[in-house]
Amino acid sequence: MIPAKTYAAFLFDMDGTVLDSIAVAERVWGDWARRHGLDVEAFLPTIHGVRAEETIRRQNLAGIDIALETLAILRAEVADVEGVIPIPGAEAFLRTLPADRWAVVTSAQRELALRRLEAAGLPVPAVLITAEDVSHGKPAPDGYALAARRLGVAAEACLVFEDAPAGLLAGEAAGADVIMITATHRHPLDLDHPAIADYSGVRVSAAADGLRLAQA
Repeated sequence: MIPAKTYAAFLFDMDGTVLDSIAVAERVWGDWARRHGLDVEAFLPTIHGVRAEETIRRQNLAGIDIALETLAILRAEVADVEGVIPIPGAEAFLRTLPADRWAVVTSAQRELALRRLEAAGLPVPAVLITAEDVSHGKPAPDGYALAARRLGVAAEACLVFEDAPAGLLAGEAAGADVIMITATHRHPLDLDHPAIADYSGVRVSAAADGLRLAQA
């Protein structure tokens, strides 16, 4: 069920929430996992919603330079945007929002975020929080808290749009309401959040007192 509330701002995750980059992410990370002898099928579900640096660190691989491996992943992902597409309805929905009422908060590096937004044909927000902007990535609340501050609003007055468990937890920890986008979910998530498949069935009304999400 869509929250029947008015919000000061909408805060969006990027991958899986406003655009679909699963194809390229799994190509790049799959190649990386194979080079390091990981179980690709078990590894790939763990990459979504967190920073590349943290994904690499969690593998506890001996003798690797995490900074160099992170840079190599970035270069590969920036070079490959084949199959990066908008979530249905996302472009029109984002373009209806006042520029000072929305932000994107992503675990991707800024260069990659800009590349993917461009590839998907989506607008670049005035406030774009990326991996370089925070010391602690999702599920820590830092990114969403920072986005709210830069918009000049309280995080508790925002609605967060997310698709991955780490991001859902980050939005909750920031004190925001959270709605789940399920367009890229291959399996249902057993989480207690309102959910919509994509943006094709919703609209936003903007007024002096804030933004309200409603069925189209």
